[in-house]
Amino acid sequence: MKFVSTRGGEKVNGAQAVVQGLAANGGLFVPEKFPAISVAELEEMLEMSYPERAHKVLSKYFTEYDSKELLSALENAYEKFEGDPAPLVKLDDGVYMLELWHGPTCAFKDIALTVLPYLLKKGCDIAGIKEDILVLVATSGDTGKAALEGFKDAEGVRVMVFYPLDGVSKIQKLHMCTQDGNNINVVGVKGNFDDCQTAVKEIFASAEHVGKLKEKGVVPASANSLNFGQLAPQIAYYFSAYLDLVSSGQLEMGEKIDFAVPTGNFGNILAGYYALKMGLPIRRLHCASNLNSVLCDFFKTGVYDMNRELVKTTSPSMDILLSSNLERLIFEISGRNSKLTAKRMAELKVNGRYEITPEELKDISEIFDGGFANEDTCVEAMYNIFEETGYTMDTNTGCAMKVAYDWFEKNKKDETDMIIVSTANPYKFPQDVLYAVTGNDVKDSFKGIKRLHAATAMAVPKCIKDLKDKAPRFTTTVSVDKIFNEVLNFISK
Repeated sequence: MKFVSTRGGEKVNGAQAVVQGLAANGGLFVPEKFPAISVAELEEMLEMSYPERAHKVLSKYFTEYDSKELLSALENAYEKFEGDPAPLVKLDDGVYMLELWHGPTCAFKDIALTVLPYLLKKGCDIAGIKEDILVLVATSGDTGKAALEGFKDAEGVRVMVFYPLDGVSKIQKLHMCTQDGNNINVVGVKGNFDDCQTAVKEIFASAEHVGKLKEKGVVPASANSLNFGQLAPQIAYYFSAYLDLVSSGQLEMGEKIDFAVPTGNFGNILAGYYALKMGLPIRRLHCASNLNSVLCDFFKTGVYDMNRELVKTTSPSMDILLSSNLERLIFEISGRNSKLTAKRMAELKVNGRYEITPEELKDISEIFDGGFANEDTCVEAMYNIFEETGYTMDTNTGCAMKVAYDWFEKNKKDETDMIIVSTANPYKFPQDVLYAVTGNDVKDSFKGIKRLHAATAMAVPKCIKDLKDKAPRFTTTVSVDKIFNEVLNFISK
């Protein structure tokens, strides 16, 4: 399998795509063509374990990797999860919650970032890279911790995470800043997630910066969903969720289904689109935003416009205006026109906006729609589900629940089943979840955890419970323009 850049000019194999992360011209790597999973293969996958299902998907893309070794790596990765890595919970007839937070850091990013260390290290071996790897991560909260945990103490790898200083929850910040491991660093940035992401992307795109890193004996690599090695494992849970419904008799093979996905950087929902392109019977993908509804507006108007103020919300993982993975979708709906995609991304960089054609918007609207929740409607959706079913969800998933509610209200005769993708354990946002389900407001995160447990009887994950007794290891903060200097300081130690 070969991969090409969304902006043209490069064709590489899967190992090179993982190791490089981004193309030299700033484009994102996409498969040269989408591999198919046939109905016969879907039937075979019904009886498979989750690692075996993931292997079926990933082996279609990473053809340079040894198949047996890849399966072993997936089995080892998902042994770190509590039971099924991606269980389905039935909320109501035809409505299900796909829980992706049973991994070591209680967030959906674990699905990919427990596997990426293997893909990256093996990719270096295949590509003949001898230097140490420097993994650079911009995070809105979940990717950072999952990357730190996945790569901690990995031989020949160093990890540096940048997070917006006031743009993550207190528990997310503690999770990152108390991380153990001798090869890691965590830095708070005086800015928002978009600032962090842009700065990291500019390091990859700068020949001068990359050259300075190589002089220090390291090559940069990405652990964000910009890297196809992080995106690919996410495709697998869409297949697995569908197959679980079929194997349990809730769905007939071939029957279509919808997914509602809380969306910030567009990687999670894009994985669902890729599953559709591979043959999974998905009817619609409902893109759920918070008040930072740039994606919702795009799916309504065909105009992507970042020229607005970023709003800090109680669903910080979606406090994003630059949804970088959307570039991959733009590439597809343009007929894989790399010149047009590059032109649009240049317009976005200069003017903060670009526009697709009415014909492209019509095509995209056959699969995608967008909705959003404000702070009050997110709380209302979370409260209603808790009251009706006893189910507790985090604030990001609450936004997706609101969008699902809106769809049901507008389409009362729609009988297509809906899966809501749940991205984080509620205890990662204890105060906000407590307020949503009880109306009680507390200032301290650990009081929030205690009271949320009392209200819901939901078990507190050990990785969160243990945070109370941990002192932060990392306290450095920098301005956006000092990010690369901090990278050089880290690798010079």
